[in-house]
Amino acid sequence: MSDATFLSPFIEDPNVQKLVVGGAIGCALLGMGSYVRRRLGSGSQRSDHVIPDERPTLVGVLDVVVEGLVSLSDSVLGKQGRKFIPFTGSVFLFILLANLVGLIPGMPVVTTTVWINVGISFAVFLYFNYQGIREQGLVPYIKHFAGPVWWLAWFIFPVELVSITLRILTLNLRLYWNITADHMVLHSLTDLFKVLAAPVFLLGTFVCFMQAFIFTILTMLYLLFATEHEHHGDEAH
Repeated sequence: MSDATFLSPFIEDPNVQKLVVGGAIGCALLGMGSYVRRRLGSGSQRSDHVIPDERPTLVGVLDVVVEGLVSLSDSVLGKQGRKFIPFTGSVFLFILLANLVGLIPGMPVVTTTVWINVGISFAVFLYFNYQGIREQGLVPYIKHFAGPVWWLAWFIFPVELVSITLRILTLNLRLYWNITADHMVLHSLTDLFKVLAAPVFLLGTFVCFMQAFIFTILTMLYLLFATEHEHHGDEAH
């Protein structure tokens, strides 16, 4: 399987190619969000979009996506977790688009570089810890890492710190290896069975969606554990 992409004549390093495409996807998402925001306009104008358009539009497609994300967030975090949807939704859309773009022949597979994946994972790590401190306060949030048994705190605290820090690594590796394996299988099957390329690409599309979905679910769970310790106590661990 060749690693050559349409950027190879201009950028030799494959990781830099993926960073460039990842940046372009991020800019495209920002532009899309800005466009939808302008289309929706003020509160009075938004009422015009309650009834869907007769033909598919970008606003209509994003409405379906947002509705699905709200439903998923409500099932994991409850309705009080809707304030996290701008972040979790951005994570889902970026990973999904990055994975799907990688299915296009000649395009770099963005989520097969650790630099992109670690960046997303680190952003998730910072975000759920920030929200945990914001919800509970700095001291109570740090205290919960010591566990409920005071005389075991000397052991539980460092174990919990290592465990929570390793989430950066596990999020990164889970996405990296699953997408890498998916594209290896995809290229191998399309080389062997060119006539059956369409079903293989459908399977690849499903894997792309599932990896974005799983990453988003884990992000939501980390937010749940970080912000609701005082309500669930030991259940979070």
